[in-house]
Amino acid sequence: MNATASPSTPDTSSALRRGLSLRHILFIALGSAIGTGLFYGSASAISLAGPSVLLAYMIGGAAVFMVMRAMGQMALAHPVSGAFSEYATRYLGPWAGFTTGWTYAFEMALVAIADVTAFAVYMQFWFPSSPAWVWIGVVLLLIMAINLVQIKAFGESEFWFTTIKVGAIIAMIAGGIVLMLVGTQSVAGNTASITNLWSHGGFFPHGIAGFVACFTVVMFAFGGIETIGIAAGEAENPQVSIPKAVNTTPVRILLFYVLALTVIMSLIPWSQIQGQSSPFVQIFSALGIPAAAHILNFVVLTAAVSAINADVYGAGRMLYGLAQQKMAPQTFTRTAKNGVPYMTVVCTGLVLIVGVFVNVFFENAFLVVASLATFATVMVWVMILLSHIAFARKSQHNVSSRGSYVALAFMAFIVLQFAFFADTRLALVVGSIWCVFLGVFYVTFVKKNQGSSLL
Repeated sequence: MNATASPSTPDTSSALRRGLSLRHILFIALGSAIGTGLFYGSASAISLAGPSVLLAYMIGGAAVFMVMRAMGQMALAHPVSGAFSEYATRYLGPWAGFTTGWTYAFEMALVAIADVTAFAVYMQFWFPSSPAWVWIGVVLLLIMAINLVQIKAFGESEFWFTTIKVGAIIAMIAGGIVLMLVGTQSVAGNTASITNLWSHGGFFPHGIAGFVACFTVVMFAFGGIETIGIAAGEAENPQVSIPKAVNTTPVRILLFYVLALTVIMSLIPWSQIQGQSSPFVQIFSALGIPAAAHILNFVVLTAAVSAINADVYGAGRMLYGLAQQKMAPQTFTRTAKNGVPYMTVVCTGLVLIVGVFVNVFFENAFLVVASLATFATVMVWVMILLSHIAFARKSQHNVSSRGSYVALAFMAFIVLQFAFFADTRLALVVGSIWCVFLGVFYVTFVKKNQGSSLL
């Protein structure tokens, strides 16, 4: 395949091309775990649980690793474009595949809407009098351009976006450790020390209730990590790259969540970290670092673009896989000569335009979008785990499903939380309506059309 090929006149072929190298796959896996959930969402988790949020990230990370292991084993057996939607169809039945695929596409669209809105806010930091729609248009054009050229362009863009994000976090961790060792004081007079983790109300300052409450925010941060399963369908050597990407998940979680937040809460007391702003912003500001806000704004801009890029890719490839199974409009199977399913990318972009403006003009829309995205994420993970349990039963090899059962029990605990807390109850209601809608739509339209074509 010519690496310098440009977008071409579309044809009706339906074959994706394998252009993601080991380096691309590893950095897609790495970047999918670092986004708005870490840079901004972690502040809300800290305000709910205090230092005990570190334990929550470790527990949630262990469950996510089990999901990744389950998905990785199936991806090695079936490295296809529809990924876990096709696994659900194969091992649980067509309705399960339909529900999983459309819920994942729904999840990616919701997360992308939130991130596009955030991008506009970040740009207004530098250009305060500029209208949000200008920056929304700019970032959407950029994302469309990346996703409409060869798959290698997506891999390269994620590689460099992730390099910036990872570099910023590693620099913060290293600098923070140095500041702790010398006992630097913040502008407010707080001494940087590891003792800040337990000297301001204890490790569980809000008790078990606060610790439990933070899990919905924690799991939102891990949403999108399953994109690695989608990328398996276009990996040059999935038998090598997918296991390496999956097996590095625990290290990524420990380094970029647990260690980074440990440093943050050691530099300044957790009680001074406000839920409405980024803890990274507060750290740089509290330590009096010159141009800190501008440095951070560049990093979070990069994180937002990276997240939107991965969301559009994931949603588009899932719709392509659904169309191949006759569970989505057949126009979604069309690819350009460079192997890109251009119709799914264009349709995803149109959905983002509508969704983003709804989010901008309705004040409470962002909270609804975030909670719905978390519900959709957990639902997709549940279907992956159920598929893996069925896969293990039918496998010719010695595949254990014990980890999937443990992770499934944890996901049930997360769903119960949606009902228990008022802030997330709406997501459970709307998510349940979404499931009923998909069931009715499947029985009414999809099931009878699978022998021919949908729409």
